[in-house]
Amino acid sequence: MALGLLLLLLLLLLAIGVPVAFALGAASLALFMLLGIPTIAAFQRMAAGMNVFTLMAIPFFVFAGDLMARTGIAERLVRVADGLFGRSRGGLGQVDVGASMMFGAVSGSAVASVSAIGSSLIPMMKEREYDADYAVNVTITAAILGILIPPSHNMIIYAAAAPVSVSVGDLFLAGIGPGLLAGAALMTVAWLVASKRGYPRGTFPGWGSLTRAFVVAFPGLMTALIIIFGILLGIFTPTESSAVAVIYTILVGAFVYRSLGPQRFLEAAMSAARTTAMVMLIIGTASMFGWLFAVLEGPQALAGALTALSNEPAIVMLMILLILLILGAFMDMAPLIIITTPIFLPVAMDIGVDPVHFGIVMLLNLGIGLVTPPVGSVLFVGCAVGKAKPEQVVRTIWPFYGALITVLLLTAYVPSLSLWLPSIFQ
Repeated sequence: MALGLLLLLLLLLLAIGVPVAFALGAASLALFMLLGIPTIAAFQRMAAGMNVFTLMAIPFFVFAGDLMARTGIAERLVRVADGLFGRSRGGLGQVDVGASMMFGAVSGSAVASVSAIGSSLIPMMKEREYDADYAVNVTITAAILGILIPPSHNMIIYAAAAPVSVSVGDLFLAGIGPGLLAGAALMTVAWLVASKRGYPRGTFPGWGSLTRAFVVAFPGLMTALIIIFGILLGIFTPTESSAVAVIYTILVGAFVYRSLGPQRFLEAAMSAARTTAMVMLIIGTASMFGWLFAVLEGPQALAGALTALSNEPAIVMLMILLILLILGAFMDMAPLIIITTPIFLPVAMDIGVDPVHFGIVMLLNLGIGLVTPPVGSVLFVGCAVGKAKPEQVVRTIWPFYGALITVLLLTAYVPSLSLWLPSIFQ
């Protein structure tokens, strides 16, 4: 009864347009009072959810990503990608995916990728007579790669929300294989759609130009290498690596590229502060909601419902994927990670799924939700950047959805795609 009321209140608040963080908090507080639990306990759970050392990495990674977007790193990566992929049919679509993969490796943010890469490439595609829906579709789906290719602050949120110990370093490594596979799948679809529509071929700039572009972009690309190998070699922790990323980005932006001045630094700091405040508020209220959900034995009820439908591991995994796809279409990624990880991870482990493997599956699954209406934040940011109507974009996005869902199923049912790289460094 109480569990059903909690979920009903949350759904009603979301349906009338209450922001996710406030909907989670209001629904939880109402149940705390209805059950006679002192409301101070609600705020204690909220504070406890945010008071996690690992989460300190989030503001630093967000800040580093914002600095990269403002210091011209994205444009330099676009030039490298143009040299590598631009010669094929509809080459700018390939360039978009390649640049998003490289930018994801230094920012870890889907929204930052859409803003930085999209603002450069979408107008360029339009100038060369690419359709607006194609330009936006490639950009927003490629932006999801930043969630998988490390560093990713969503991996840190997952590790903090997991009821068992999960290594952030292993998550970083596990995301590389599926991220590269998703990039290849999106490039293939981008080429097929471009060929069908008759988009022009690009031209190869020559090895000299490509080498110069790579040399110029290399300091920015070094960010990901410093973070990953610093963690693997035990030089610093994942949380410390986020601070190292900020310091390195400041040095590169100020002294190598000479594009980071006081004004841009302050703008990036303010933007990171706003983003961090929103994320931490969501984490806090989601933690309050998740604690109450656990007290009311919601995870056990859901696990019982899933296993009652089937005891076959493949079917249980498929049901989890479908539930997460549906939820991802209606809620943002951070609160869903906090809420659903303690619910579904124990179920997944019961059917023999590794926590690191499940984390990558969950992140890719919820990442697809970021480009799915009605609440897909990356979808609407991309439409705003590309000046395209969401309904026009969604009407032709299906081939790109198909590529991502195919990779999702492969990642879910072929664990070695994500686990082979962490196993090498164990």
